[in-house]
Amino acid sequence: MAIVGQGVELRLGDVLATALPEAALWIGEAKMLIVSDLHLEKGSAFALRGQMLPPYDTHAALVKLDALMRRLEPDIVVSLGDSFHDRGGPARMDGRDRALLTDMIGRCDWVWVEGNHDGRASETLGGAARETLHAGALVLRHLPREGAAPGEIAGHLHPCARVAGRGSSVRRRCFATDGARLVMPAFGAFTGGLNICDDVFAPLFPEGALALVLGTQRVLPVSHERLLAD
Repeated sequence: MAIVGQGVELRLGDVLATALPEAALWIGEAKMLIVSDLHLEKGSAFALRGQMLPPYDTHAALVKLDALMRRLEPDIVVSLGDSFHDRGGPARMDGRDRALLTDMIGRCDWVWVEGNHDGRASETLGGAARETLHAGALVLRHLPREGAAPGEIAGHLHPCARVAGRGSSVRRRCFATDGARLVMPAFGAFTGGLNICDDVFAPLFPEGALALVLGTQRVLPVSHERLLAD
């Protein structure tokens, strides 16, 4: 593992990947950009239930992803599930955001890995839908499987890490990995997070997980021994 620029370079089995501070994973050899849990249109979903949130989450996520794509020029983008907060999300997008997303999808091969929230976005927006995507030695899915799963990259759990600081602690989104598998942080603007010290992570990382913590400008590796529970 090595710190490269603002990201952290790591190996998942024989595959070299870079964890980026924008909460994305870059597989340079395949020119593949992976994001997870965008939860687009979460703000509008809450508004339908009478809980008014600022309606800017979709645009913020898409602008961040568009900037990453322009910098890295991927051949393939994989959205690793829960791309929309609910099945009605694609229909609620405003014209500006729909046009931006359509443009992004048209620039590369785009794969929607289906999650437990979203419907089949590919039917209205383009791209390809998959329940699981196999990419060489990697297996990309939304829900991580319990037990050993070498090469698995998953989302769903929105991992966060609490780390002791000077007289206090900070809690930030993070990648969780043991070098064999990896759980992605949530990419969306309004997504919460689950502390990786939570018991939910124990079946995935029996020996504990390394947290690749997202700072404001770089990724910081933090060993399991330094992590704090909530």
